[in-house]
Amino acid sequence: MDGKGVRIEGLKKRYGSGDTAVDALRGVDMQVAPGEVVGLVGPSGSGKSTLLKCLGAVIEPTAGRMILGDEIIYDDGWKVKDLRALRRDRIGFIFQAPYLIPFLDVTDNVALLPMLAGKPNPEARSRAIELFQALDVEHRAKAMPSQLSGGEQQRVAIARGLVNRPPVILADEPTAPLDSERALAVIRILNDMAQQFETAIIVVTHDEKIIPTFKRIYHIRDGVTYEEAGEGRSIA
Repeated sequence: MDGKGVRIEGLKKRYGSGDTAVDALRGVDMQVAPGEVVGLVGPSGSGKSTLLKCLGAVIEPTAGRMILGDEIIYDDGWKVKDLRALRRDRIGFIFQAPYLIPFLDVTDNVALLPMLAGKPNPEARSRAIELFQALDVEHRAKAMPSQLSGGEQQRVAIARGLVNRPPVILADEPTAPLDSERALAVIRILNDMAQQFETAIIVVTHDEKIIPTFKRIYHIRDGVTYEEAGEGRSIA
């Protein structure tokens, strides 16, 4: 893998200690290249949420290694001093709900992150508009979140996840509330954006509508992952 993407090696997470200890992750291995979208599937309680929280630097693993872009961020301990800046600048998040700030317009919702990262206001807003053009919501740039359709809100949420140009995006059930047509549209957008911005995207999902679109799928069960080739069904 070149200087982007994400790699996980032998990742473990144990909650508690002694007789009450629970091993949520028992040795997860995963690699996602720049420009690639992979699926992560598994039953409830399999470790998906724990893995996503570790990858997102929300909780600390117990052991293993995580490499983000060209930097080791965890190796049996955090190697990054400022985890808040790591989450803000280098990891994009897309959730099941858009979680847009209701009192900011669409452009400000997206420009806020790069502004918090120290980018000048004009550059931050220019980045937002560039993404709106790519996502076909430029005509909604001045709208308030409440004025958007569900599909438009999710596109704005995707723009927010991409705006700081992170090497990895973690998408947690991004199509769950959408019908088949809109769900496939979101996956099409994620694939287009992954290739355009050289971003590695991991999509956690139970959505049977989109699973056939992945070229690679990681299954997780009892805290262990295994990989299989997906169908890679065309969504053009």
